[in-house]
Amino acid sequence: MDYDQAKALIYYTFGSAGGSMMSQMILGYRYLSGINVLKNCEVALNHYKKVADYIADKLEKSEGIPVEKVRLTERTENLSSNSEILDWDIYQYYKFLAERGDVQIQVSLGQLHLIGRKGLDQDYYKALYYFLKAAKAGSANAMAFIGKMYLEGNPAAPQNNATAFKYFSMAANKGNAIGLHGLGLLHFYGKGVPVNYGEALKYFQKAAEKGWPNAQFQLGFMYYSGSGVWKDYKLAFKYFYLASQSGQPLAIYYLAEMYASGTGVLRSCRTAVELYKGVCELGHWAEKFLTAYFAYKDGDVDSSLVQYALLAEMGYEVAQSNSAFILESRNAFARVKIGDYHYYGYGTKKDYKTAATHYSIAVDKYHSAQAMFNLAYMYEHGLGIAKNIHLARRLYDMAAQTSPDAHIPVFFALMKLETMHLLRDILFFNQFTMRWKWIKLDNAVGPYWDLFVIGLIVAILIFLLTNRHR
Repeated sequence: MDYDQAKALIYYTFGSAGGSMMSQMILGYRYLSGINVLKNCEVALNHYKKVADYIADKLEKSEGIPVEKVRLTERTENLSSNSEILDWDIYQYYKFLAERGDVQIQVSLGQLHLIGRKGLDQDYYKALYYFLKAAKAGSANAMAFIGKMYLEGNPAAPQNNATAFKYFSMAANKGNAIGLHGLGLLHFYGKGVPVNYGEALKYFQKAAEKGWPNAQFQLGFMYYSGSGVWKDYKLAFKYFYLASQSGQPLAIYYLAEMYASGTGVLRSCRTAVELYKGVCELGHWAEKFLTAYFAYKDGDVDSSLVQYALLAEMGYEVAQSNSAFILESRNAFARVKIGDYHYYGYGTKKDYKTAATHYSIAVDKYHSAQAMFNLAYMYEHGLGIAKNIHLARRLYDMAAQTSPDAHIPVFFALMKLETMHLLRDILFFNQFTMRWKWIKLDNAVGPYWDLFVIGLIVAILIFLLTNRHR
């Protein structure tokens, strides 16, 4: 469609009026940043708060699922090893270790399957399986997570307060913060035991002292709402802030509420908007990060870009970075291709000078390893530019540093360059005139003499390695 920001704004506005959470986020970000509208913090606050209220309600029902946001610029060459997404082979290895009795791995796999993280599907049965194995081996964390599963209820562990109390108690007796927090929840909400705010406060305090952010949030909420204690907004802010430092989403939401209304703190629209924005980005639409990532990994760059671009419109900084990265990579690829067309004479006359110009732009502007390699080759042989062996070496080294995939081609290119330099210095020295002379190898062994030399080097290396093993 034609580029038309005015129409886009109209449709986003109608989408927002019709209840579209994604439209609300896009408008919130536009008014926050002044994108095709005048900056207006209060309007941005209104849009973000509506989405944040929706997300907070989901989180209170334990329906929020964190999603990994992979930054493509950090793993440009080897996406399969990205720490945000668990590689399948590594997952199989973890399963092997878990079956061999590695308790820490059992708990980790249980957590990943419980909420569906690092690219793994949510699977309550697998989560319970690994937690039970670890609990049998004495893991307090595993006991606490089993208690959590029975407290919330799911297909593998139907809601059962008595069973939840049993496992939370087992974990708490070992001093486990998650178990202590679980017992606090049971007393706070009266699940399987009478409501007892005093007991809940005691357990939350013990868990909070151990640094468990969910317990810190619960303490903040008790002081914010006056549940079993006197309302104390300063203490509420303290505990919300502590929990928010660990990324506890509901703590961030209530901090936003306090800044938006000026409750217990000096009102700050900008701070409230930034906090609401962080909560909004936990919505189910963030799952597009995973589909976009896997599309990119599978080579479907167009599909990946469309999804990242939508998330970028919604204000996700990682998506904005990824969209820019894909677009810039495309420009670099196009620039190198244009250089190739002029170098080989595809669809145009051979023009080494123009090819070198395009390669230089790809090097300077996009840091393309392929362009570095091509330009190094041209400097080495003086094609379209003045011959410069030192610059050729530097560009080859830069290509290897920029891309791991360039290591082997650069190695052979440098081997050939140094070998030919050595031949020039030793074999073709004229004793009588004391001047260096270079034999025109193009006439001696044909235009592909450099490939012949590379082949010779490879043969020598194979011969040396073979004899070494003997």
